[in-house]
Amino acid sequence: MRRIVFSIVAALIISSAWADKKGQEKRLQNSATVLGEILKVADGIPKELLDKAECAGVLPSVKKFAIGLGGSYGRGTMSCRSEADFSGPWGAPTMMRLEGASIGLQLGGSATDFVMLIMNQRGAKGILSSKVKLGADATAAAGPKGRTAEAATDATLSAEILSYSRSKGLIAGISLKGSTLRPDSKGNKDLYGKKVAAREIALEGAVAVPDAGQALIGLLQKQSPKNLSK
Repeated sequence: MRRIVFSIVAALIISSAWADKKGQEKRLQNSATVLGEILKVADGIPKELLDKAECAGVLPSVKKFAIGLGGSYGRGTMSCRSEADFSGPWGAPTMMRLEGASIGLQLGGSATDFVMLIMNQRGAKGILSSKVKLGADATAAAGPKGRTAEAATDATLSAEILSYSRSKGLIAGISLKGSTLRPDSKGNKDLYGKKVAAREIALEGAVAVPDAGQALIGLLQKQSPKNLSK
């Protein structure tokens, strides 16, 4: 009897772990789809900004919920250029979580896709190490689009994080100030099958790019093979 119970429990654990991993793989696939579609928009994210970014984050279908003034919650992924100085090819993706009250009122009640460009090493290392409040722990600004990047203010271009949104097919720069961004430790464990820190994933090559993340990393590598911020 004990053996039967043990077998059932073991089977349930394995099944749950399998489902959790599949959920993270689906997140990676959705992120690749969203990023690919957004990068195809002619008047969207300027290539010169992507070329100067240390990391790129994608959060598909961030949802709004109504509690008090409203809030938002989303899960996605982020990839950084490898090596200690961010000069290498795009590395394995790390799972991320976005939470905040301030962006809830801007979403208009619909699911919104977000893309974030992390523009310097300080911002990247901060996000990979712990929870970061945007606008306080890291400077954040709405990302300029298309040709407007040439006319962007110094304050915008000196921001550590530039963010973009897509809702109902429309792409716009959007401020995420007041929200928090942090590594999703459970998501990383589910995806890679072991406990591994976001910094180890993104910068230290602790894990290989999973099959489900190949499309996303391949897209980033094709669109921006070299870091031009140096």
